[in-house]
Amino acid sequence: MKHILFVFTSANKNLTGGQTGYYLPEAAHPYYVLSEKYHLDFASPKGPNPPVDEYSVKTFPDDVPKFLENPTVQRKLASTKRLADVKAADYDAIFYIGGHGPVLDLPQDPTNIELANEFWRAGKLTTAVCHGPAALVNVTDARGQSIFKGRRATAFADEEEELMDAVQAVPFLVEDRIKELGGIYEKAAEPFDPDVVVDGMLITGQNPASAKGVALAIDQALSA
Repeated sequence: MKHILFVFTSANKNLTGGQTGYYLPEAAHPYYVLSEKYHLDFASPKGPNPPVDEYSVKTFPDDVPKFLENPTVQRKLASTKRLADVKAADYDAIFYIGGHGPVLDLPQDPTNIELANEFWRAGKLTTAVCHGPAALVNVTDARGQSIFKGRRATAFADEEEELMDAVQAVPFLVEDRIKELGGIYEKAAEPFDPDVVVDGMLITGQNPASAKGVALAIDQALSA
């Protein structure tokens, strides 16, 4: 059985002081898709019980009993590993869950950067959804170039950030940063519609509606 590492944020406050964390459906929907075929481990910078975005819990109540109240998931959340204790060699893919939290702690986390570098340089699937690609903005290939340079990718759109009135809540907009790094940014025709982009080992999804599609793309790539 192949192994996938789900990476959560440990940040629970945004730049304006609001509560944040990982976005519930962006963990729940991929978990539903992948847990039956793959061994899934959870990790975050600080380890156990990563914070969940309370707004996402209210917005997606159907995912509460399926994920947050699932005994297996509860055990996994309670035993979430510290990123410092994770080895890339133990996994076939890494998946970064979104929410505003990942923009706040993961991009500058040296442990995260080193870990993601190892995944990428080993030719392993490196995947993320919504704000999750923020965790990859300082990840580089063996030549020291951004993994986004010259590659197609997506993430939460600037327009979506503006519609959520959340531009001031994060240190940078993920769409802008991908473009600055030389990435070929793509998005759905309408805000909040799903969009999944696969470019080799890099798989990204635009927003919460894209989470299941990213998981299906991960499954397809690992099954190939």
